[in-house]
Amino acid sequence: MFEIVRYASSHKDEWNQFVAQSKNGTFLFDRNYMDYHNDRFEDHSLLFYKKGKLYALLAANEKDHILYSHQGLTYGGLITTVKTTTDEVLQIFQELNAYYKRAGFHKIIYKAIPSIYHKWPSEEDLYALTSICQARLIMRDISSTILLNKQFPFTESRKSGMRKASQAGIQISESDDIDAFWNILQANLHHKYGINPVHTAAELKLLKSRFPQQIRLFLATLDDKPLGGTILFITPTVVHTQYISADEEGKQKGALDLLFKEILKKDWNVDYFDFGKSTSTESCELNRKLIFQKEGFGGRGVCYDTYEWAL
Repeated sequence: MFEIVRYASSHKDEWNQFVAQSKNGTFLFDRNYMDYHNDRFEDHSLLFYKKGKLYALLAANEKDHILYSHQGLTYGGLITTVKTTTDEVLQIFQELNAYYKRAGFHKIIYKAIPSIYHKWPSEEDLYALTSICQARLIMRDISSTILLNKQFPFTESRKSGMRKASQAGIQISESDDIDAFWNILQANLHHKYGINPVHTAAELKLLKSRFPQQIRLFLATLDDKPLGGTILFITPTVVHTQYISADEEGKQKGALDLLFKEILKKDWNVDYFDFGKSTSTESCELNRKLIFQKEGFGGRGVCYDTYEWAL
């Protein structure tokens, strides 16, 4: 039923146009975003055509005879349009399984796109995972999300931090100073976990230059000194905190509490504000201190699910 074509750079414009018009794609699937780290991943993405017309995309990479959708992205999943039917999605999964099996892959690991990122209902793939692939859930991360038109009140601990930051004279503003924020972020991650941020400062600046409306930095400052901040990824339905960090002074003075008070007051013209995962990458173990902070702003649970099936 479908012609399957492996992605090549010659498909870039067609791919990006499809993502922009899709019912569940975000700018993370745009090749100007995806390809910033193409030296780290061996791409094996697919385009699905029906009667010469592009019908669906799968962003994917390969490693050790395993197909991932996609290791370099927060979420993966089949990208479709409002015209794509459930029956067609079932057929696509049958055919992509046959394609990857012929290509020598042993299994597929699939990160579904959380429903809050869908512009229209788009869970046909989840049905296909069980009915066609007999996939099993292998990882479930939990994020904290606010429904912006029905926000819960802040907890007293968050309100106390807001008052403390206001009394200290902390100011909140949008900024382009990626280096200042990245230095705070890198120091925190290295101190707590011995790791560096997923993105380098240079990569963040590159991506922000490519997506200035979708990638935005907000800083909390005192006497022009940055104490903390957040980098927001903005999609048609969600404002997502890609990174959040404050230095020791910022933590003591409630800088992040005031920061999110001001950010959540803005009219983003989206449905959700998503604080991101509070679980470890490897084990999905809950970081109780982190989720306590996010829930204090009114965030409630949304799952990021990963599935696996053999070919």
